[in-house]
Amino acid sequence: MKSTRHLQRLAVVFFLFFAFSAAAQQPAQAPEIPPTGFPGLDQYRARRIAVFTDDFGQLARYRDANAALKPPVAGENRVVFFGDSITDIWHLDQYFPGKPYVNRGIGGQTTPQMLVRFRQDVINLQPKIVIILAGTNDIAGNTGPMRLEDIEADYASLADLARANGIKLIYSSVLPVHNYTDKSKDFFAQRSPEKILALNGWLKSYCAAASNGCVYLDYFSALVDDKGLMKKDLADDGLHPNAAGFKIMAPLAEAAIEKALQ
Repeated sequence: MKSTRHLQRLAVVFFLFFAFSAAAQQPAQAPEIPPTGFPGLDQYRARRIAVFTDDFGQLARYRDANAALKPPVAGENRVVFFGDSITDIWHLDQYFPGKPYVNRGIGGQTTPQMLVRFRQDVINLQPKIVIILAGTNDIAGNTGPMRLEDIEADYASLADLARANGIKLIYSSVLPVHNYTDKSKDFFAQRSPEKILALNGWLKSYCAAASNGCVYLDYFSALVDDKGLMKKDLADDGLHPNAAGFKIMAPLAEAAIEKALQ
């Protein structure tokens, strides 16, 4: 009897061993991303899985350009424009000719991604000033759902890094959005105007505190219409400024830079 029980136990052990071994050899199934309710955003996130898993901060984007960029010369007021697609598509050389301004925008990024690359794409470039424009993709949920307090915590962390490295910080307001055109409706649906106002209120208060030592750059007020939305003629898709929009933003950025340098 004892011998029979012993053989039965051995059989169970061998069965479990081979079952687990077979399971371990099966290719891992990619986890399904829960739908957001916005088809355009779902498609975007599905296309970005490789980025999110292989290079979350997209450090590869500017690695070579950073290596080729020489240190600032004496007296140079280098400014890094740091942000998402709104910064990425901004041709700084056209709007600020001859200025030592460096574009380090990456389309689609959220503040967690920007924290990952802040050292490589800002600190190591030794700028006097960084202008940060971020938050709209956090509201949309490009890298997953985010609470306002989490976005604000990332804002504060970016500011801490800038201060710790002697870099003056300009925080740009989140831009308004509109839904006046067919191509704008999806972007607008993903970005609550109420959340934009809440983040801008937090940024304005944060910059107003003397201890934080940063400048608030209010693009929002210059771009918004009487309905609280982006003026129709300033953004064809309701989110990204066109040439007319950037023409309004450029002198505001220049004034903020002058203020930060004082």
